[in-house]
Amino acid sequence: MGDDPGFSAPALEDRAWQPITLPRAFNEDQAFAVDGHDHAEGIVWYRKHFRLPARVPGGRVLLEFEGVRQAADIWVNGTRVGFSENGVMAFGVDITDALRPGDNVMAVRVDNHWDYRERATATKFQWQDKNFFANFGGINKPVKLHLTGPVYQTLPLYSSLGTSGTYVWADDFDVPGAAATVHADSEVRNDGATPLQVRYAVAVRDLNGRVVASFEGDQQTIAPGTAASVRASKRLTGLHFWSWGYGYLYTVTGALKDARGRIIDAVDIRTGFRSTRFDHGVVTLNGQVLHLKGYAQRSTNEWPAVGPDVPPWISDLSNGLITGSNGNLVRWMHVTPAKQDILSADRLGLLQAMPAGDSEGDPKDEARWKQRVALMQDAIIYNRNNPSILFYEGGNKGITESHMADLLALKQRWDPHGSRAMGAREMLGSDSADYGGEMLYINKSGGKPLWQMEYSRDEAARAYQDDWTPPFHKDAPDYNRNVESMAVEDARRWFDYYVQRPGGGDRSNAGGVKIGFTDSNSHFRGDNNYRRSGVVDGLRLPKDPWYVHRSIWDGWVESGGRHVHLVGHWTYAPGTVKSVYATSNADSVELFLNGRSLGKGEKDGFLFTFKDLAYAPGTLRAVATYADGKTAEHVLTTAGPPAALRLTPHTGPRGFVADGADLMLVDVEVVDARGQRVPTAFNPVDFRLEGPAEWRGGMAQGDSRGRQRAAVATMGKTEPGVTATTGTAREQDNYILSRQLPVELGINRVLIRSATSAGKIRLTATAAGLPPASLSVTSVAAPVRDGLSTSFPEDAQPSELWRGPTPATSTVVPRARTVRVQAITAGSNADSAGASHDDNEATTWSSDGRPETAWIEYRFARPERVSQVSLRLTGWRIRAYPIRITLDGNTIFEGTTSKSLGYVNIPITPTTGSRLRIALDGPTADRDAFGNIVEVKNDKVAASVGADVVPAGWRLSIVEADILAPD
Repeated sequence: MGDDPGFSAPALEDRAWQPITLPRAFNEDQAFAVDGHDHAEGIVWYRKHFRLPARVPGGRVLLEFEGVRQAADIWVNGTRVGFSENGVMAFGVDITDALRPGDNVMAVRVDNHWDYRERATATKFQWQDKNFFANFGGINKPVKLHLTGPVYQTLPLYSSLGTSGTYVWADDFDVPGAAATVHADSEVRNDGATPLQVRYAVAVRDLNGRVVASFEGDQQTIAPGTAASVRASKRLTGLHFWSWGYGYLYTVTGALKDARGRIIDAVDIRTGFRSTRFDHGVVTLNGQVLHLKGYAQRSTNEWPAVGPDVPPWISDLSNGLITGSNGNLVRWMHVTPAKQDILSADRLGLLQAMPAGDSEGDPKDEARWKQRVALMQDAIIYNRNNPSILFYEGGNKGITESHMADLLALKQRWDPHGSRAMGAREMLGSDSADYGGEMLYINKSGGKPLWQMEYSRDEAARAYQDDWTPPFHKDAPDYNRNVESMAVEDARRWFDYYVQRPGGGDRSNAGGVKIGFTDSNSHFRGDNNYRRSGVVDGLRLPKDPWYVHRSIWDGWVESGGRHVHLVGHWTYAPGTVKSVYATSNADSVELFLNGRSLGKGEKDGFLFTFKDLAYAPGTLRAVATYADGKTAEHVLTTAGPPAALRLTPHTGPRGFVADGADLMLVDVEVVDARGQRVPTAFNPVDFRLEGPAEWRGGMAQGDSRGRQRAAVATMGKTEPGVTATTGTAREQDNYILSRQLPVELGINRVLIRSATSAGKIRLTATAAGLPPASLSVTSVAAPVRDGLSTSFPEDAQPSELWRGPTPATSTVVPRARTVRVQAITAGSNADSAGASHDDNEATTWSSDGRPETAWIEYRFARPERVSQVSLRLTGWRIRAYPIRITLDGNTIFEGTTSKSLGYVNIPITPTTGSRLRIALDGPTADRDAFGNIVEVKNDKVAASVGADVVPAGWRLSIVEADILAPD
């Protein structure tokens, strides 16, 4: 730590410096220990000694940094060779001319100050936002060394090296016939002294390494000092198409052959082939509609005490929990995710939405916009071969049509064949964006897909199960729930989107992602100094909402499979009376206590409620029954008193590798005499670690220094989008790095990092009143020579194919069809009446405020059998409308609409007619139905609700009206 220009000198004595293995953020100790606003900033230096292999190709020596936070200056042997400052994206450095025989010394100076500004413009990068981009400073992503010959294929590092690398894509898909045309296009440089004739030869290998196709392009001459593109393509059959939960990847090897047929350069691209469409309001993957469901996740994707610095197998474990909950999409937030996470999603069959850099809002000054465009350009070029990326996100809020045109031009230039959509949050009325969608409100479209990007914002720490389980955290809905309450809310919120899924007419909702997936060390809300809206905690231990989503998200559009989940546990104090909740996609759920039926649950979408049940120890069994008579069940059993500790290790497929960067996860559980976890246990556990390994510990509610929570929350400094009440645990360290921490609900997890020497490692856990538990693991030596390693841990990670290929038959079950409207009349403002039925949620029709003119009428070309009216009404979140709907003058609905997050569906007893009129029956009034939402103003200005523009009273105001008939 600190800054001294002498740190770049080759002769500097650095043996006393802290030895580390990359990636390593210098302030990783603070991950989840302190408020993300307070992560350490400053100057830090890294130094590395290495020797080049004895036989080098005689071309260029290139460094590839996958990312440094924030600004990096690089020296090799005392010569400054490169520089990067956006803090997000990969960059390259050509170090050829600075190298020398024998020992080479690289030095990197990193500046991660929050107020760092771009040197050329003195402009702060928009994404340097304390709420949205946790500041894990230093070289926090891997670094690779590339050795080339004089003629070589370039790296996809455009801003730094001016090169674009290899681009692989497929088109002309025949999904039923398992065929497509595969193309490869690679940029080649000749840094030699003479022209060279080359031919581009491509080999395609399947997951088993078997060559399934070989093809070549035309021979061409590359002049010295120039770059050119080489291309080849071929129609392939027998292909496995990449899909959700089916991460089928091919290795496409592009080789350069000289005039004698010798291979002088080869590059492997691991990619998958899939077809997509983004139209008719839906996303289509390999010819089948997919309703999007998943999570919005901070791109840092951090873990306690290690931040983002985790090995690839940990990324697969974490992202695999997304697909494991039957999610199909992760929307990374604000900045481009690490390449490691992108590759992980490829392997898992997890769709991704990839931003470049943003905080919130369209920048007003041109310098900031140019920064965003440059970053998006680099991100597209670097990641355009990754099949999991389906969406490029141009902004975390809407941007102008002009700015969207800039981004679309980037896509057209650098990824014209990748079958990806460019869009941004909001952009509902955009004529150019490929997709859009509000943060949490429900949108529908018959054109570009609209999906929700941050819905269901409530939070709960994993330790707080319900009002009857210690430590008895009472539910407080403003971002401070317990787990049971959060699980119930998540089930209710998803059903709002599910109702508007494809199959209900020409307009549909394309899906949505819940915020967030894991707890995060940024943008907190409730008691703690970290955000707790994840369905898993920071250690990736699931909370009940994870199981809730698994039970209702299965299936491409319709909820599929047979799932039921009982929320919580069944180990309570005598005399407890509480409601029990189950989530299921079944028609009914019946509950049995010790074999005796307690009746069927009250159904509300996917939620089944059993009110006020008297607790009795034993077995609680939920039986879900489907329309075909088949069943699924979930059982909870009362646990006995704590009797033992149980340790369970988790390592990657290579074992625990002694490379100084690998991690081992160890679960610690308190179990009863039968080996069942005790869900009410919060026992403090002490750990002793022996052998060549580093303790990184776990995380829990509380403070390792013994400081107690404040009794009353106080008002603190105001941060935009953060609750002003500071909660009662903002100063606690959450037991980060402590050798003692409690289990929570009977379980916790600790992290152990490997050393650089292999050996036997022993972990012992002790807790008062319980016998100790221990485990032993022997780490595996890592192949490192002269400071370099050719063993890349991601190569050991398998693809996941558990869901199987894309379904062969239609995933959409038609439920209703849209009634064609021939003409629209209205009691007032008739010239804008068409705005109520134009498939544009950015336009609205409103009556003029008089009772007698508060009506609108839709005329059909022929009599239609109307069965439903779906309305998006101005002020939908806070305003209820007393309305009467008539068909040919006959009343088919009379009542008050419910408040909603977008649309209200009014079922109609199927009735035939040709003139449907909606009229206001009384004045409207405003009262919020969804509580305090910090990001969305809790008043009439509430983002796009429109209640600030259209006053309450005798005004009928319709954003969109969908009139539906039985299919």
